[in-house]
Amino acid sequence: MLYYFFKYLNDAYALPGAGVFEYLSFRAAMAVITSLIISLLFGKRWINYLNRKQVGETIRDLGIEGQLEKQGTPTMGGLIILASILVPTLLFAKLDNIYILLMLFTTVWLGGIGFLDDYIKVFKKNKNGLSGKYKILAQVVLGLIVGMVMYFNPAIVVREKHPVQQQTQTVEGQQNPAASFTVEEVRSTKTTIPFIKNNEFDYAVLLKWLGDGYKKWAFLIFIPIVILIITAVSNGANLTDGMDGLATGTSAIIGLTLGVLAWVSVNIIFADYLNIMYLPDVGELTIFISAFVGATVGFLWFNTYPAQVFMGDTGSLSIGGIIAVFAIIIRKELLIPILCGIFLAESLSVIMQVSYFKYTRKKYGEGRRIFKMSPLHHHFQKLGYPEPKIVLRFFIVGIMLAVVTIITLKLR
Repeated sequence: MLYYFFKYLNDAYALPGAGVFEYLSFRAAMAVITSLIISLLFGKRWINYLNRKQVGETIRDLGIEGQLEKQGTPTMGGLIILASILVPTLLFAKLDNIYILLMLFTTVWLGGIGFLDDYIKVFKKNKNGLSGKYKILAQVVLGLIVGMVMYFNPAIVVREKHPVQQQTQTVEGQQNPAASFTVEEVRSTKTTIPFIKNNEFDYAVLLKWLGDGYKKWAFLIFIPIVILIITAVSNGANLTDGMDGLATGTSAIIGLTLGVLAWVSVNIIFADYLNIMYLPDVGELTIFISAFVGATVGFLWFNTYPAQVFMGDTGSLSIGGIIAVFAIIIRKELLIPILCGIFLAESLSVIMQVSYFKYTRKKYGEGRRIFKMSPLHHHFQKLGYPEPKIVLRFFIVGIMLAVVTIITLKLR
């Protein structure tokens, strides 16, 4: 909103300084600062309100030292994150940008589903919350909407270069072919594959067996992949949210990395140098991801050990969905297994534990376990590691994964 206001002042009255709102870097910086201020100021007030209303988390006895001490800690703190993302984005981003609209919808949609789950747990005293099938359904619906918009909306394009041979005149009068390029903006289902020299992959190729005209059916493979990614990452973030600051800090690292990837994808010089897809109009997403990083860092102020507030599903479902949709938009979703390696490890630990337990119970009559407890962070707690040490070491691993993700741009 402020973007349009100051643009009007600059265009109509040439107000000194108003033109600075044209710069992405300025608006991104303002989004970070604003999100931090909102999270710190609103966060404290919201935590005090939750304490007065006795909106506390019900903790299951998992047999972990110090676990029951968290009983009664305010939950639904994810509203702090949502407010700190939405307000700066509305203030500083171009609201007619299709990518910004997609991210706003994702934030509100999954934030609303998470809030409903927390509300049922806290106010309805139902510890199971919203049924898992309804959460999955909500994630599938989001994936369907995002996939359809990404595929069918004419404003969502990538810029491609096509080599053209032309004749050049030499000094001796000889004609020699020289390469030149034509540039066009096209709708595409291409994405980026890490560690591959020509690192673009078109999902439509998976339907090549359909014969000529297979590309017009690309949505049959593209949309299900989008649904799968959004569901997996959102649930992965939800499973990671089991220790003070773990999901919040990990998400901040991931968000900062996604911001770097988005920045190079919208800078035509960097995109050409790195030989990656140039994505017109995606630059506005740097405003959103800046607000996201500021919101998660600000929330970490209250969520670090010992936590003053938990984000609940209001926060964990939404931050996972935000990361997934953002990665899909900037065509870097195949980097998620690396960048979101913490989420992946947490999810795999649960899948492996449950699957092995069921298999051994069926085969031997009693269930056996791979880990002392899942998700993975609880396994280390059972081994006797203190919670702050586990969280800090997960952060270190997350930073390492972020660095590897960035260097994949050149490591091919």
